[in-house]
Amino acid sequence: MPKRSKRYRAMLERHDPKQPLPLPEAVKRLKEFANTKFDQTVEVHMRLGIDPRQADQIIRGSLVLPHGIGRTQRVIVFAKGDLATAAEEAGADRVGQEDLAKEIQEGFLDFDACIAAPDMMGIVGRLGRILGPRGLMPSPRAGTVTPDVARVVKEYKAGKVEFRNDSGGNVHAVAGKLSFDDQALLENIEAFIRHIQSLKPASVKGTYVKGVSLAATMSPGVRVAA
Repeated sequence: MPKRSKRYRAMLERHDPKQPLPLPEAVKRLKEFANTKFDQTVEVHMRLGIDPRQADQIIRGSLVLPHGIGRTQRVIVFAKGDLATAAEEAGADRVGQEDLAKEIQEGFLDFDACIAAPDMMGIVGRLGRILGPRGLMPSPRAGTVTPDVARVVKEYKAGKVEFRNDSGGNVHAVAGKLSFDDQALLENIEAFIRHIQSLKPASVKGTYVKGVSLAATMSPGVRVAA
């Protein structure tokens, strides 16, 4: 077990991470941990009753949170011609084609989202080994392969989050910052939970959402009561 800081141990003395709390109370409890010198990122984690080995039970997509995530995301776009111009006007941090792919192959990964026009996938496809493991590979299912690159750039700049279940059947997403007021955090988290619930595969039998927890960068997790 990793050695916990004095601050962390003090928080555990007044918080039992195994005790589920109603979502509004869980948000309040998490906010009590906002005693660091930086603004901690809040994440929501959901444990799902899916079989990640089954293609029809993959939970993947994206969502624009009502109150954003508390920071501006860095977005790159693979596009040419009018679409490249539109992406630049929408606020993309970088727009390119073969030149951008070459930079990524040489180690450029200073971005949060990668968007591609459909006619760019011949170039982008070669980056799968680099972008895939980092969750940055554009895909139609996530909405990041699209002819409407300008709209998607604006969505990511407004606080869009991507998610995909891991090998254990869990999904995770950034839900904001501890500096958000309670209501804004609550609404972001509720929006994410509702969206995941709406994606329940027809082939899933039994309980779909098995657990929900909240966590901040340097704080104990808080379980949410069903």
